[in-house]
Amino acid sequence: MSTKNIKSQLAAKLLDIKAVKLQPTDPFTWASGWKSPIYTDNRKTLAYAQLRSFVKLELCHAIQENFPEAEVVAGVATGAIAQGALVADQLGMPFCYVRPKPKDHGMGNQIEGEVKAGAKVIVVEDLISTGGSSLKAVAALREAGCEVVGMVASFTYGFPVAEQAFAEAGVKLITLSDYEHVVEEAAKTGYIKDEEKAVLGEWRKNPSTWGV
Repeated sequence: MSTKNIKSQLAAKLLDIKAVKLQPTDPFTWASGWKSPIYTDNRKTLAYAQLRSFVKLELCHAIQENFPEAEVVAGVATGAIAQGALVADQLGMPFCYVRPKPKDHGMGNQIEGEVKAGAKVIVVEDLISTGGSSLKAVAALREAGCEVVGMVASFTYGFPVAEQAFAEAGVKLITLSDYEHVVEEAAKTGYIKDEEKAVLGEWRKNPSTWGV
């Protein structure tokens, strides 16, 4: 199956289970304070066995095709812990997950599980927005002496700020689907009107000031 087909297929499936919601005329407010015409919760995919398996297998294919040297799978907490563990199990690899910051008790771990210095790690992420939290996980793994070979994620908004951040960090990112394909699929099914596509395109160019 081509990459384009996978992107369209997953976009349609996410819209179908309402893991992605589009409201151009009644925007959501994100935790950052940004106004947004889209809200994404990929954790909903875990409730649907066939879709959960589809995401798991396509993430595995992405790793095998793009990062065959990977030895360890690391999930980014909390959204990608479950899917990362499923991927590691399918690939027969060790698994760990990375917290946003070290624990303030016990051993004070930021990386949970066991990963040795020098290990070639592939990071599994749920959703890429600005890339900040995802790249913090990369930094923590590098600080522990790991070689991060890249990152795979279910979905990205494709913000220019994220693309720049990944390029500056030297991290190759492969995603199963993205904002453009969600908008395309939503327009095809009549979820959004043609004129709303322009609104959605404008938001993606400068999300921090859109709707202010």
